[in-house]
Amino acid sequence: MTEAIKAVLSGGCQCGAIRFALAAPPTRVSICHCRMCQKAVGAPFASYAEVGKSDFAWTRGQPAAFRSSSIAERDFCRDCGTPLSFRRIDGPRIEILTGTFDRPDRLVPTRQYGTESRLGWVVAIANLPSQTTLQNYGQEKLSGIVSYQHPDHD
Repeated sequence: MTEAIKAVLSGGCQCGAIRFALAAPPTRVSICHCRMCQKAVGAPFASYAEVGKSDFAWTRGQPAAFRSSSIAERDFCRDCGTPLSFRRIDGPRIEILTGTFDRPDRLVPTRQYGTESRLGWVVAIANLPSQTTLQNYGQEKLSGIVSYQHPDHD
């Protein structure tokens, strides 16, 4: 991606050391339930937005990489540990974790993979009792919390 191309989506890690931009919309947004993805993100599943490497650029910093298998590497921030991507070694595409985008609400999954490892309770999470952060902590406690997270923009 060249500097002359306007980014259609951007994002980065929790501390802001790593930022990225996409020059084109993702070609696919998916969820992966495989055990490797569960461990890579420390969650029941991972959600990815796939884009061609020619439409993707790291705009601040360079991530560290972990070779998670004989065919793939996973990028992450070496400062805060945020998992950022999955990519096949020497492949033409990169898959960015949707939670790292500045506007993750714009990335709606349309497929699921690795469903042999999907945790049985995942399908029912929408029906669990829920609270907002304010309801959970209360105004007094919430107003005393200082966030060190980078904002969702540059």
